[in-house]
Amino acid sequence: MQSAAAVSSVLSPWHPGIFSLVLYALVVLVVIGAMIFLSAWLGEKRPGVEKQRAYESGVIPTGAARLHNPVPFYMVAIFFLLFDVEGAFIFSWAVASRELGWAGWLQMTFFILILLYGLVYIWKKGGLEWGPTSRRK
Repeated sequence: MQSAAAVSSVLSPWHPGIFSLVLYALVVLVVIGAMIFLSAWLGEKRPGVEKQRAYESGVIPTGAARLHNPVPFYMVAIFFLLFDVEGAFIFSWAVASRELGWAGWLQMTFFILILLYGLVYIWKKGGLEWGPTSRRK
């Protein structure tokens, strides 16, 4: 069971504890609420066609917003993520290579071999061919 002194020190505004956090959260919520209220109360309300139009950096939008992107764009994004993560692992290994020793070198070699296997697999399946393909009948 906690003593009265321990409970009073937690709620004391002079010692860091839950009281300071709760007080800060309340002040933040009050300020946010006041700003939202003032912007809604003081803001100009004239709805119209121009205000309802989507803003695209000053260019008037034309056509449908949903366009079909070819699959190679997604493939480029996936390859970028794959090699970006690979680069992050290899750079961090390079920084700590002396401390990791031969065990770290063997693990990184295994990691790179798995990635090379994946790259060869994608290459064999035709995932790196970006041009138009002829369909076989």
